[in-house]
Amino acid sequence: MPDFRAYCRPATAEPTTITLSADESHHLVTVNRAREGDTVVVFDGTGSEWICELTSTKRSGAELKVRFKQKIKPLPYEITLGQALPKGPGMDAIVRKATELGTARIVPLESERTQVHFDDDRSDKKIEKWQTAALEAAKQCGNAFLPEVQPVQNATAFIEAARGYDLKLIASLQPGAKSLKSVLAAYATANGRAPKRVVWLVGPEGDFTPAEMSQAKSAGFEPITLGPLVLRCETAAVYALSVLSYELQNA
Repeated sequence: MPDFRAYCRPATAEPTTITLSADESHHLVTVNRAREGDTVVVFDGTGSEWICELTSTKRSGAELKVRFKQKIKPLPYEITLGQALPKGPGMDAIVRKATELGTARIVPLESERTQVHFDDDRSDKKIEKWQTAALEAAKQCGNAFLPEVQPVQNATAFIEAARGYDLKLIASLQPGAKSLKSVLAAYATANGRAPKRVVWLVGPEGDFTPAEMSQAKSAGFEPITLGPLVLRCETAAVYALSVLSYELQNA
């Protein structure tokens, strides 16, 4: 894979030249030190990539000549992460790792034990920051698809509205939680195929409350164990997405 990647949504589907935004130009030319003649992959976050030659290193709008276009095939499954907001910068790390693991959608949640709460203005700024984190991660890992980072939602409302999924999962520390492998095997036996659209709920520090867990079960979420140890929510999110992605890739 070429060393340089940049993000842009060209005005046409078949551009012959691409001009980057000032931010993308700065990142490409100043931060990554790309030079004229270098190969740059420009991606639009929806699977289209243009293999380009850097022809102008203007920091206000670097210019690239398109050599050819390629369309990246999406993953055969779609994972949504419903993540209760952790303290501190933990959500930034979760967004980055979720992007690296090919997560399609990230929904930040305020649950009963969430210790972080935002007003509308602060929430908008946080979403912009998380979208930037996703973009940076996509550049780093070569992901041609940017995850959708949705506005912060109430966990109870999200649980009740979670429809259209083949499988709904919630990470659980409670006794009786099942293994992911057993739940996926049961789904495959009943449906003759692996699930295509899956949602994972991961709780905050202290996990979801018993009331939230009960509500999730009533809404069709399967409690899934992530092992005998109590994980930080950042670790739990990466663990949950990793094992699910692995199982679906090999289904």
